[in-house]
Amino acid sequence: MTINKKDITKVLETITAPGEGKSLIENEAVKNIVVFDKEVVVDVTIGNPTLQAKKKVEVEIMKAIHDQIDPKIDVKVNVTAVVPTKEVTLNEKSIPGIKNIIAIASGKGGVGKSTITANMAVSLQKMGFKVGILDADVYGPSIHLMFDVANAKPLSVEIDGRSKMQPIESYGVKILSLGFFTDANQAVIWRGAMASKALNQMIFDSHWGELDFLLIDLPPGTGDIHLSIVQAVAVTGAVIVSTPQNIALADAKKGVAMFKQENINVPVLGIVENMSYFTPAELPDNKYYIFGKDGARNLAKDINTAFLGEVPLVQSIREAGDVGHPVALQDNTPLENAFSEITKNALTQLVKRNEDLPPTEIVRITTMSGCSTN
Repeated sequence: MTINKKDITKVLETITAPGEGKSLIENEAVKNIVVFDKEVVVDVTIGNPTLQAKKKVEVEIMKAIHDQIDPKIDVKVNVTAVVPTKEVTLNEKSIPGIKNIIAIASGKGGVGKSTITANMAVSLQKMGFKVGILDADVYGPSIHLMFDVANAKPLSVEIDGRSKMQPIESYGVKILSLGFFTDANQAVIWRGAMASKALNQMIFDSHWGELDFLLIDLPPGTGDIHLSIVQAVAVTGAVIVSTPQNIALADAKKGVAMFKQENINVPVLGIVENMSYFTPAELPDNKYYIFGKDGARNLAKDINTAFLGEVPLVQSIREAGDVGHPVALQDNTPLENAFSEITKNALTQLVKRNEDLPPTEIVRITTMSGCSTN
């Protein structure tokens, strides 16, 4: 039997690229096909960097060629993962080496935003990316606690003749938080201008090095800190965290609306639902929807944004955060898989955002229209 490229191409049209709605051929993921006698070599590029996605593509291609053409063909598949990114450009200001800045936000406090940030960062790091977290929750920093570096103090390093802060590294993630510089027993009583100045110092006077992702853990609400961030750096995209209950969803809607405002215009990558349901250890098949069911999923549909996934209400997530060891550090457990899936979905949306939209610009507030002093 004679094998030709046309036959192989036709087979590959039946295989969908991971995280995409198109086939490998439609998505232009197939870079090369080599046919020599009974040997076929296929070179493929995908946007999902996980080993699971690479293996899935490899197995599906081999199986499809064997099933549809000839089981005796010697098939070799070379899968390369490339996540399209755009270097951040900040007009007058820039952060050299940082490719994507992702804001993690919520309209309401207590929905687990910092937990989602910490575990997404760990998931990204386990996928092979270089990751940093800026804890922008000035009045209630917690990232340094979740990474078990509460007593660490950033050191000063000299970079190109200038003294800069060296972020603290834990579990392969670089971290800067106001918690490193304040007394744990004292409240931070600052006006907005002081908080904004502290954040600018942590952003621009720090040596972040090369990062694929800088996650910014924002405080609840839509206030001074949020405006300061979007005025200081070009945020690539935002992830909104909510619980399923109506009160939290109402505030999450405001968070989405803030980023979508015409003068801010930061793409929303999607919504994560935290504390979706409770399953007792003694009844593993039961789900109790304490805060309501599918609230964030329905909200995502209503506002035409992606639903990135759900996290159950589980005691071990809280315990892991309290002892400074995020559950995403586990291997192949249901909780690790949940955060991994959320992170993969966010990456898929980020790839689409970077392919379809121009780089975000920093916000220039020229009018106080829409703002209130009440």
